[in-house]
Amino acid sequence: MKKTFWIRVFHSKSDNRKAKIQNRKWAGMVALAIAFAMCGAVAEAQQPKRVPRIGYLSTDSPSTIAERIEAFRQGLREHGHVEGKNIIIEWRFAKGKSDRLPDLATELVRLDVDVIVTSGPAATRAAKKATVTIPIVTAQDPDPVASGLVVRLERPGGNITGLSTLAAEISGKRLELLKEIVPALSRVALLASSTTPGNAQQLSETELAARTLGVQLQYLDVLSPKSIEPAYRAAAKARADGVLVLQSPVFINERRQLVDLAVKSRLPAIYDRREFIDDGGLICYGTNFADLSAEPPLTWTKS
Repeated sequence: MKKTFWIRVFHSKSDNRKAKIQNRKWAGMVALAIAFAMCGAVAEAQQPKRVPRIGYLSTDSPSTIAERIEAFRQGLREHGHVEGKNIIIEWRFAKGKSDRLPDLATELVRLDVDVIVTSGPAATRAAKKATVTIPIVTAQDPDPVASGLVVRLERPGGNITGLSTLAAEISGKRLELLKEIVPALSRVALLASSTTPGNAQQLSETELAARTLGVQLQYLDVLSPKSIEPAYRAAAKARADGVLVLQSPVFINERRQLVDLAVKSRLPAIYDRREFIDDGGLICYGTNFADLSAEPPLTWTKS
């Protein structure tokens, strides 16, 4: 049986290190997990003409995560795995359409890849349904234990390993930060996707923080890119004082639209990933993969 272990990404120091360094550290950890998961495949590959195959399954489009893809390749190279030389990578992108993930996952299983790398929760669940034998390394999951992916972090069991973003645990903190930015904050539009794994946990933590802060939440379920603009119209109509965007593959693929609508609506918004800041967003608060210390998560603000 191929070896597996779970890496949990703890809260890390807030600083101004560039995304390239952050992505390389993230990719290095994913590559390390892959190295363990591929132990059996590498041993087999030492026999004549057997090149290990890595399946990469993502909800996103290649263009929206280009930096991470390159960082992933770099991380593999640093561990001796060079695409086109001693490994083959089968890339599969759903391009924002989560309903395509099951077919893409099944396709990778048919190709008999040695390990499947998933870029997020929805892709991980599709891969899990497709196979119980091929090792799966997830790049990030909000809460793998609560969502039933693994039994526990130190001994995950099954065929899944990878990184946890702790998204649920820090969702409430995002609301606190938004309150600091807008002291008079009383009503917040909460953009989320009910179909996103881990959404319920994130919502629960945010609601808990809202009760403590005396903030009323307006839950807006965004299931597709077409729902984003109507959601902002609903927020403006309800006189929201700000917007909190929860983790969802719909949002990462529509970063520019979200940021532009926030500016147009004159609503301060907080996000979960640094890429939103790169596209002009105000502030984000999320896991910093550049460090594994137990300090506060990484906060990026617009300069």
